[in-house]
Amino acid sequence: MQSTWPVRTTVLITALSMVFFGVWARWDPAGFANHAGWPNHIHFLHDAGVFQIGIGLTLLATLIWKDAIAVGLGGFSLTNSLHALNHAQDLHLGGNPTDPWLLFALSIVGLIGFGLRIRQLRNSAMASEADGRRS
Repeated sequence: MQSTWPVRTTVLITALSMVFFGVWARWDPAGFANHAGWPNHIHFLHDAGVFQIGIGLTLLATLIWKDAIAVGLGGFSLTNSLHALNHAQDLHLGGNPTDPWLLFALSIVGLIGFGLRIRQLRNSAMASEADGRRS
């Protein structure tokens, strides 16, 4: 089913706002915290920022891909990878040295699932196309 322009516009506006505020929280946590009236906890603001970026990019992906499982796994893999990078960059602020590696490992699991889903969709499309030629 093709979405209508109001729905697509809503997705675009919400996605871009998430990316904008996510980038702000990630790259200027003090400015974001001051504007929002929150304490300036750098790592948590970095985390909030990358999660918002991931949500925004996942919303944008819904405008391109029609398969919810592919969008979900792709969005998870991207967002979790950003989260892992964030933990690696913020190790000097605390946390366990294994956290980035465990998060990256989970991202790889998501990417494997994403790849399997894309292959499944391609095989299904090719089978449908072959059935159509036989008719």
